[in-house]
Amino acid sequence: MIRHIRRAAAFCLLLLVALLVNAARVQLFEADALDGNPANRRSTIARYDQPRGDILVGGRPVTGSKETGEQLSFERTYLHGPLYAPVTGYASQTYGTTLLENAEDEVLSGTDPLLAPLPFWNEFTRGRQPGGDVVTTVEASVQQAAYEGLGGRRGAVAALDPSTGAILALVSTPSYDPERLSGTGAAVTDAWTRLNASTTMPMLNRAIRQTYPPGSTFKIVTAAAALDARTVTDADAPTDTPSPYVLPGTRTTLPDEAKGCAEASLADAVRVSCNTVMARLGVEVGLEGMVEAAEKFGFNDAGLRIPSGVARSNFDTDMSDDQLALSSIGQFNTTATPLQMAMVASAVANGGDLRRPHLVDRVTAADGDTVRQEGAGASSWAMSPSTAVQLQRMMVEVVENGTGSNAAIEGVTVGGKTGTAQHGVDNSGLPYAWFISWARAPGSGRPAVAVAVVVEDASADRADISGGGSAAPIARAVMEAALEEDADRRDGDGGGAVGR
Repeated sequence: MIRHIRRAAAFCLLLLVALLVNAARVQLFEADALDGNPANRRSTIARYDQPRGDILVGGRPVTGSKETGEQLSFERTYLHGPLYAPVTGYASQTYGTTLLENAEDEVLSGTDPLLAPLPFWNEFTRGRQPGGDVVTTVEASVQQAAYEGLGGRRGAVAALDPSTGAILALVSTPSYDPERLSGTGAAVTDAWTRLNASTTMPMLNRAIRQTYPPGSTFKIVTAAAALDARTVTDADAPTDTPSPYVLPGTRTTLPDEAKGCAEASLADAVRVSCNTVMARLGVEVGLEGMVEAAEKFGFNDAGLRIPSGVARSNFDTDMSDDQLALSSIGQFNTTATPLQMAMVASAVANGGDLRRPHLVDRVTAADGDTVRQEGAGASSWAMSPSTAVQLQRMMVEVVENGTGSNAAIEGVTVGGKTGTAQHGVDNSGLPYAWFISWARAPGSGRPAVAVAVVVEDASADRADISGGGSAAPIARAVMEAALEEDADRRDGDGGGAVGR
């Protein structure tokens, strides 16, 4: 009898061990798969059982959370939703997350290990902390100036602090209210359907996710390549360039919209925007040199994140000379995001030092303690300092005596470059109007802001009138707002340089 009892006890013990092993297997090896199973509602319920952390602009939240009284307890709200949608993106119980809401989701939802009181705390408890906050680099007044300047037209603005790479404004219009997508139900589904069906594509972030032919604004890159390669040693000396210019290996002639481009100097070619001079210089620099120069500014970089992903700006690496000539004036297959062209202006303004752009200044726990500080963006040289100084002078001439006069600000050093890019079949579409610029306050040793503006389908009779007429006034308003913010910071710091 005792022997049978012992066998039964051993068998029960074996079953208990098997049960414990299976439980451990489920918890250690299958937990993630079970959590991610669409049929498992527990993770979704847990995700929305507490308020989400906030995204801040100028120290103030532009997001919030509200109680729903339903199984998913909290849903996202947005203050001035259309204004900040290109920064925040949306956090939807139905459609997921985008942009900062996606890139910083672990912080905002409270699952980031940085928010835990002890290392590996979340892994052991399988819990979450109160959502942390994401403090952006965006300046509210600069964002507002860009949004109002575009006035609902299809287009985008990107503004940077050249000294740090901090993004001061990121605007795309037409925009949308992300709060309409926050919850669940028929109203959210209808809003999603209408937004996606709209021909104006309001959910497209044109500032970082849309690329355009940059037109004549790309001539700044070509000028930098020519000076760095010593193809041009005297920017004020005449060049041996006819107008019109026959593209190499073809019978196709490239005309100039501006007058006085025949044998114009590099400085004059930038000031009045001569296609012929810049196309020829691109060919003289050569494909390898032009590719190298473009990539130093950030072209062909598929890995740029701010922390949201940024579309790759393109400069072809395999072209014939005639294609290279067109690419060197921002046409053919050359494309760029507005953020990329703001980086071009930023590098010139900052003496050739290109700071990698970033949108997040710091991340804080719910109690306000900083758990991650971003600081200034990584630095690289887009051109030599001497080349940057020459390009600064040329861009100032564009504003003071050239095609960019609408960007001038009294008493402020402003450099700019207009541009218009044709598009459509046989260039039948109305052109994209571009303007890139930078501004430095009187007595300041550093630039306050670099800006890129693109306006889609801007009417124009000639190439650079559109950039100067449609886009330059927007850039001026953005620069004025940034200069005011910069002056306030310097006054608050006793006049010294202020880091961001």
